Amino acid sequence: MTALEPRDTGVAKTADVPSGPESDETVLSRSYRALSVGIVSVVLLIAFEATAVGTAMPVAARELDGVSLYAFAFSGYFTTSLFGMVLAGQWSDRRGPLGALTAGIASFGAGLLLSGTAGAMWLFILGRAVQGLGGGLVIVALYVVVGRAYPERLRPAIMAAFSASWVVPSIVGPLASGAVTEHLGWRWVFVGIPVLVVFPLALALPQIRRRAGGPVDDTARPASFDRRRIRLALGVSLGAGLLQYAAQDLRWLSLLPGVAGAAFLVPAVLGLLPRGTYRAARGLPSVVLLRGVAAGSFIAAESFVPLMLVTQRGLSPTLAGFSLAAGGVTWALGSWMQSRPRVEPYRERLMTLGMVLVAASIAAAPSVLIDSVPAWTVAVAWAFGCFGMGLVISSSSVLLLHLSAPEEAGTNSAALQISDALSNVVLLAAGGAAFAALGGGAVSRAATEASGAGSHPAAFAAVFLPMAGVALVGAWVTTRLRTESR
Repeated sequence: MTALEPRDTGVAKTADVPSGPESDETVLSRSYRALSVGIVSVVLLIAFEATAVGTAMPVAARELDGVSLYAFAFSGYFTTSLFGMVLAGQWSDRRGPLGALTAGIASFGAGLLLSGTAGAMWLFILGRAVQGLGGGLVIVALYVVVGRAYPERLRPAIMAAFSASWVVPSIVGPLASGAVTEHLGWRWVFVGIPVLVVFPLALALPQIRRRAGGPVDDTARPASFDRRRIRLALGVSLGAGLLQYAAQDLRWLSLLPGVAGAAFLVPAVLGLLPRGTYRAARGLPSVVLLRGVAAGSFIAAESFVPLMLVTQRGLSPTLAGFSLAAGGVTWALGSWMQSRPRVEPYRERLMTLGMVLVAASIAAAPSVLIDSVPAWTVAVAWAFGCFGMGLVISSSSVLLLHLSAPEEAGTNSAALQISDALSNVVLLAAGGAAFAALGGGAVSRAATEASGAGSHPAAFAAVFLPMAGVALVGAWVTTRLRTESR
């Protein structure tokens, strides 16, 4: 197969699976083994970072007296990753994904070191921003590698492998991070992770250079970057940052950066995402929209789970992080289920089920604010939500690559990731504003140690319940993934 099917055809068909020796190959066959292990190891690195850093974040914020800026530590990552995604899409389509992947891993590690050595919250957030730039470069480059190096029938399996690579980190990461945070200090969580970069670089980069190193067609795209898209990417990042600042500084004067942020953000997003995304046009636009709705609602809610358990239920950072551990297993299970050939005709129905599970899990999480509700309720609810996310996220990736021509895989993958990250920024900003307005910023190291009190419970409910509503909107978007002709 030299090209993917046209973008207006709908979902992948099982009838185009080849017969003969090639049909027996898997992602771990000899011809794909080194590449598969290498790129999955890159995802493993990102997974360890996400699970370990998320566990250490509440302690870091309290010690740096920056709990009121807690949402910035997450949204700072997503804000700069927006620019990195567009840059990686341009870079990969024109020159191949190798350079973007290498630069992304280097930036990712540098950001971790900067955050781990920070002496103030603003420097910590700056490190997260540098890390986000690298993360944006890496994730889009990996999607382009999958689109170019694997035949369409193997892509669901490699996406399932990406999800499976989160299982061990989701179990070991919170426990290890919590133990290191309690006995050595939160800084070691950040400065220790960059060591993991050596193995993925050594194994994956030679294979990527051989299979997907250059542009797909020297005549299909110009050698230089599209300056307009780069300017739009800067507009998205700047606008998202201004909106986040305005949401966290609840004064009338904050309306000025908020309006300026919207003025930068809206036209830039309209220029970078497929036409019709925000009205859920059928096909590719709805795939891109769904990714943002799903990821944004879930991650915005998940960011506040450890903080809620630490401040409201008195759990240690280790136990608070471990409450999310089972989710890695169920996320991988959901992703594995969507990779089965037999479920291909039911992909959209599975994605609808997934979004319903996500909405239910987010709505159930704040029930632990009631003392009589066991704290482990969050772990159970989040396991179901992660199963739903496994169905939705992997399927959206498969559908996007199916609906993209090879020379547009980078640009469309960037659009998918922009939707993902932008929704995280916007919904974290909204959730952070509600959290701060209802007393969430009252949690500080001094106040907590003096009184033993945390944020007002309503501050957490104001984050979780609206996000559950957003996830329900995503369930409706799943009905728009097929084109009218299918």
